[in-house]
Amino acid sequence: MNRFYLSLLVEHFKQDDQMAFLCGPRQVGKTTLAKQVGEALLPYTYLNWDSLPHREQILTHAFRPLPVLGGEKRTLLLDEIHKYRQWKSYLKGLYDTEKAHFRFLVTGSAKLNIFRRSEDSLMGRYFLYRIHPLSVAECVQESRSPGLLQAPKAISFDAFDALFQWGGFPEPFIKQSQTFHRRWQRLRQEQTLGELRDLTQIQQLAKVEVLAELLHHQAGQLVNYSQLAKKVRVAVNTIIGWTQALSQLYFCFFLKPWSKNLSRSLLKEPKCYLWDWSTLEDLGARCENFVASHLLKATQFWTDAGLGDYQLYFLRTKDQKEVDFLVTENKKPWFLVEVNQSHKTGLSPHLKNFQQALNAPHAFQVAFDLPFVAQDCFAETSPVIVPATTFLSQLV
Repeated sequence: MNRFYLSLLVEHFKQDDQMAFLCGPRQVGKTTLAKQVGEALLPYTYLNWDSLPHREQILTHAFRPLPVLGGEKRTLLLDEIHKYRQWKSYLKGLYDTEKAHFRFLVTGSAKLNIFRRSEDSLMGRYFLYRIHPLSVAECVQESRSPGLLQAPKAISFDAFDALFQWGGFPEPFIKQSQTFHRRWQRLRQEQTLGELRDLTQIQQLAKVEVLAELLHHQAGQLVNYSQLAKKVRVAVNTIIGWTQALSQLYFCFFLKPWSKNLSRSLLKEPKCYLWDWSTLEDLGARCENFVASHLLKATQFWTDAGLGDYQLYFLRTKDQKEVDFLVTENKKPWFLVEVNQSHKTGLSPHLKNFQQALNAPHAFQVAFDLPFVAQDCFAETSPVIVPATTFLSQLV
C-alpha cells in the first residue's frame, strides 16, 4: 500500500532544497515510507543511528559519494538520528556543506516533535511532515488527487471494520489478530513510558501510567486538570506537564475550544483523544475518536503540504451546547462535524445554530450506520447527515 505521504515527499524533493523531517508515532510506518521515497529517488543511502556500523558511517561521513563532475544527487535517509546528542548541529553542518550532493530525509518520533516547538537552530533548512496512521481515504484511494478533497470512493465493509477494530497502525491492521493486537498494544505502552523517562527525566512513571489510564477513559471528554491532580495526587502544574509529555509522545492529542465570535464559549478546558482509537471499548467514544483522528490527519496533511493553515477545534458553550468538531481554514470556520453511531437520533439542532453563528460553509452529522453514498458531501451547504464511509473517504 502506497501512503499519500509518498507523493508529498517526492514532490518536496523535486521542488525544494530543504531537508524533509518526517515525524510521527513509533510503528506508524516512517522507515518503510522513507525507503519508498529512496526507491523513487535513486540512488539512495539508508543509515540508522541504532545500527553501530551505520553510526560509524554517520560520524565519519563515509556515505559521501566520489567527487564526480556532474554527478547526480543522492537521497540520504537518516533514521533515529535524533538519538545523537549533537544531532542538530550535525545536521546543520551536513546540510550547509553537502546540500549540493544530497537530498536529506530525516525520520524520528518524539524528539523531532518536541524539537520543532523549541528554539530552532535549523530554521529555514527543513520542512516538517507529520505522518499519521492509516485512514479510510488511504485504504480506498490508489493515489491522492491534487487539492484538498478527494472524490468519494466506497470502502468495503471488511476494510472499514478492520480499520475501526484494529486501528490504523499498519502491523495490527494487516495482521488482524487479537493475540498480536494485545501484545502490540502492551509493547507500545512500555515504549511510551520508556521514552518518557529518557526524554523528560520524569521519574514517577507509575503515576504517569495512572494518568494515562485516566485519560484513556476520558477520551472525547473535557480535561479537568484539577480533578486529575487530585486523583493522581500531584500538583496541577505537574499534571499539565505530564499531559503535554504524553501528547508529544503520541499517546494522545488535545483539541482546544473555538472561542472567536462565539458568545459564552469555553476558553480553557481542552478535549482529549487517543492516537490509537482501537483501545477504546465504548463504541460511541471510539466512533468520535475515529473521526477526530481522521480530521487531525487531514488538517495536518493539508498544512504540511502548503495548501493553507488548517486547524481542528471543538465547539462548546457554558450552557453545554456543543458540536464535536470545527475545522478552520486560514483561521476562518470551514466546516462543522457532529458524530453519531446512528442516523436515527435525528439532526442535531446545534449544527444549524453554530453554523449560522460562525458563518461556516458546511455542517455535517456523520453517522456510522448509513451505507456509502457516491455523492460529494461538500456540495451541501445546509446541515446534513452523511455516511461516515462517504465523508471520511473525501479526506486524507
